Amino acid sequence: MSDEPIDLQDALASFDEIWSPRIVTRVNDYDVRVAKVAGDHLWHVHDDTDECFLVLDGVLNIGLRDARGERTVTLRKGMVFVVPKGVEHKPSAPDGASMLVFEPSGTLSVGDRHDEVPDYVDVTVGHPLTRG
Repeated sequence: MSDEPIDLQDALASFDEIWSPRIVTRVNDYDVRVAKVAGDHLWHVHDDTDECFLVLDGVLNIGLRDARGERTVTLRKGMVFVVPKGVEHKPSAPDGASMLVFEPSGTLSVGDRHDEVPDYVDVTVGHPLTRG
């Protein structure tokens, strides 16, 4: 990881793929990832970890299925939300968005249990950030 400051806008400008997070840095055993998103992700669950979302630009909807039933939270630029471990969720951004995700290193982008993965969703534990 870099020992220099990282501009998140530059990090986002370094790739075009949607639903394909880049690891910008690590904090202890956690990745700080940025991603461009558009359309729907998929319903999935992280059995053993919470997942923290911070919207950097645009609007992100997160569908949730839990003991409270099914609902959607809407996050606008600057808003943060934590999906607790074990909660089924489905991020979506009909008009596109960019986000920062904070989760343990090695966490799979499609969770531990999930629906069928669409071709445009990258099944990854995050890609290294490449800077020019």
